[in-house]
Amino acid sequence: MAKAAPHGANVPPKVIVKKIYIEGHGGHHGGAWKVAYADFVTAMMAFFLLLWLLGATTEKQRKGIADYFAPTLIDTHAIGMGGSGVLGGESLMSNNKLGPKAAAAAIATVGMPTNPVKGGPQAGMGKKGSLRSSPASRAEDAKSFEETRRQVIARIMKSADLAKLAKHIRFVRTSEGMRIDLVDDADYSMFASGTTTLDTRAAELIGMIAGSIRSTANPIMIRGHTDSVPYGDPRAMNNWMLATGRAEATRRRLALGGIPESRFERIEGVADREPMIADNPGDPRNRRVAITLLYRRTTFGQ
Repeated sequence: MAKAAPHGANVPPKVIVKKIYIEGHGGHHGGAWKVAYADFVTAMMAFFLLLWLLGATTEKQRKGIADYFAPTLIDTHAIGMGGSGVLGGESLMSNNKLGPKAAAAAIATVGMPTNPVKGGPQAGMGKKGSLRSSPASRAEDAKSFEETRRQVIARIMKSADLAKLAKHIRFVRTSEGMRIDLVDDADYSMFASGTTTLDTRAAELIGMIAGSIRSTANPIMIRGHTDSVPYGDPRAMNNWMLATGRAEATRRRLALGGIPESRFERIEGVADREPMIADNPGDPRNRRVAITLLYRRTTFGQ
């Protein structure tokens, strides 16, 4: 019930409405901070994902991932390729470059040559040495190699001790050049068992070979071979290391015999991967060192 008006006047009472404004002081001021926080969390997640990838992948895998996210694309319009039609209006057999501005295009044509050159009956190096080897040079090499073979055999036969090793040395003509094989057997080894230490007579024999081939100019390749007998701990020593070490020991002995360093073209070990006695990889005759006088440099392979 309303209070009676003052002074007895029949006047309705005054209603006073008081509005109180309360400042937030720390309110959210909208949702912008949420967006910034979400961006920060996303960036951190991407950063930790990157760290995990760096630690859990190999160099090759990382390169593949990088290439996937950064592909190499060709801008065909910028370099003058394409056009409104197939092949930019050019024929597949055209000798020009692709695109409406063929002469200025950056990519060569895929068309066929006007004068195709037919290959010879044999691919690669052919039967005898390098393609740079002329018939005259090959004949000269053959004559030189035969003379070297005669010299080595004659010197061996003059020594009673080395004459016993005659059956351990073989001369083989190959597509690469003349190969001199120093072969072990069940009764004799060129190197002390399981080591790269040359036997005294084997070292003398290799020195004699060095004296016989010193006057030639042919590059030299040395390849070490072993049998298939494994080592107890292959992490400490294995047939790959042994074959390579024996090839290097042979190179050092040839160098002491007067062969200049520039003539050594390749020194390698192939372990038991190229056995002489294929049906018995453990045969001691598979242990050997092959010294090859090459026809020309870089004429490797069979």
